Amino acid sequence: MKTDIEIAQEATMLPVDEVAQGLGLDADDLENYGRYKAKLSEDCLKRLEKEKKGKLILVTAINPTPAGEGKTTVTVGLGDSLKSLGKNALIAIREPSLGPCFGIKGGAAGGGYAQVVPMEELNLHFTGDFHAVTSANNLLAAIIDNHIQQGNELRIDPRNIVWKRCMDMNDRALRNIVVGMGGRTNGFVREDHFIITVASEIMAILCLAEDMKDLKERLGRIIVAYDMDQNPVTAKDLKAVGSMAALLRDAIRPNLIQTLEHTPALVHGGPFANIAHGCNSVRATKAALGLGDYVVTEGGFGSDLGGEKFLDIKCRLSGLSPDAIVIVATIRALKYNGGAGKNELSAENMAALEKGIVNLEKHIENMQLYGVPVVVTLNAFSTDTQAETEYVRDFCEKKGCRFAVSEVWEKGSKGGEQLAGQVLEALGEPASFHPLYPDEMSLTEKMKTVSEKIYGAGELVLTKAAEKQVKRLEELGFSHLPVCMAKTQYSLSDDPGLLGRPKGFTITVREVYVSAGAGFVVALTGDVMTMPGLSKDPAAYHIDVEDNGRITGLF
Repeated sequence: MKTDIEIAQEATMLPVDEVAQGLGLDADDLENYGRYKAKLSEDCLKRLEKEKKGKLILVTAINPTPAGEGKTTVTVGLGDSLKSLGKNALIAIREPSLGPCFGIKGGAAGGGYAQVVPMEELNLHFTGDFHAVTSANNLLAAIIDNHIQQGNELRIDPRNIVWKRCMDMNDRALRNIVVGMGGRTNGFVREDHFIITVASEIMAILCLAEDMKDLKERLGRIIVAYDMDQNPVTAKDLKAVGSMAALLRDAIRPNLIQTLEHTPALVHGGPFANIAHGCNSVRATKAALGLGDYVVTEGGFGSDLGGEKFLDIKCRLSGLSPDAIVIVATIRALKYNGGAGKNELSAENMAALEKGIVNLEKHIENMQLYGVPVVVTLNAFSTDTQAETEYVRDFCEKKGCRFAVSEVWEKGSKGGEQLAGQVLEALGEPASFHPLYPDEMSLTEKMKTVSEKIYGAGELVLTKAAEKQVKRLEELGFSHLPVCMAKTQYSLSDDPGLLGRPKGFTITVREVYVSAGAGFVVALTGDVMTMPGLSKDPAAYHIDVEDNGRITGLF
């Protein structure tokens, strides 16, 4: 069986100019990065943002498991299938982070015969967007320390600096560090921290900004520290906005590439789905909607994280709304949720499936809360049995949602025609999208609403520190913002060991802070971390380059 990278390397790609021509774009609308990737020009983006004509399809999933769900694979395959049926379709997805690529998750190009290409370039550096975000983030960090060293005119409290440095790699050793050591000329000694680039507020800002003007306004609102009187200090106060924007000038423009079947793909941005909103950029989504009749996009992790954040943060702040929602599941993952071991997932196990399907049930109920038609798709594996598949089909139909089997990993667009047909029928149904909670609700009530309605929690508890932080943020005028609940992706609860559909559990919020530039309040629950670590056997051990330059081991 061929690997994902082998399939991608054997693909025949069209020059990106031809992909663009199929969308009605010309050379002036592009800035090429080689033969197979390009950025859209500012003039093109401004024109497209006024020409919304497409229907938006959100792809989300059940909670991820070691068995895998294949959400991006289904997203890519659905776009290909719609195009193969004669529809003017595009996909709009995130860029991969180097941390997961070299860690345990791998890349984010899809898989099998439902991938975006060039796969290696997408997963490794791409057009430099993430490097630009990293540089802008760390420039701001350097300006903070330099300001203190040069006299501290703003009276920044070195004990209350909230801006962290970042890098696009998993590195647990940098989570908590000490800077300024080595003598007076090296600055003031203080505790500092690193986060992964995709957890940076600048990444979230990049993906929510409408244009350069909006980007600069958002950058200026970033709260980097508090002064000796506990008043916020912003990036604008530090005169950092212009130079940060210069670093992000090109990164703010979406990238155009293609799938294995030449379906156009706008790939842009990549915020974490548990720390930020986990969706591709607003600019890319709106540009796609201006170019195509059908746009397939996705939210990171399950419906409880990326799905909820797409609907309650990205849509709320951008004016976007989905016309249909697809939930991806696998029989293997459902059996895992039902207690089957990782080495037992290939055998038929109706008892485990019946026990674990409650996880899918909750994700269906979650998405039905938003007033949008829902389709469930099983990402098929060769070990799935007819009895297992029919059980899931009957279950979904009883829950009032459409169902389809997806075989896009193995068959490409042909394997997604059943799913595409169900999605097209769902798009014919009325949609009355509405967010989960109103802006005027208090921050604590918003957290409670998400915890109870989306996670199924019995209680929300804030630590004393979190209560004080919420009170201060409301005093500063941030109570109207949506909340970004940061928790483990592996469970509906904040405990990764609670599989299936846990009930009556407590969600504990340990820290609350504002991403004022992005426009949301982050609530950290459980032990979720903003800087992952590498596993005992990371993917980095298995990636190599042959003498002829051919990359191997990337997935």
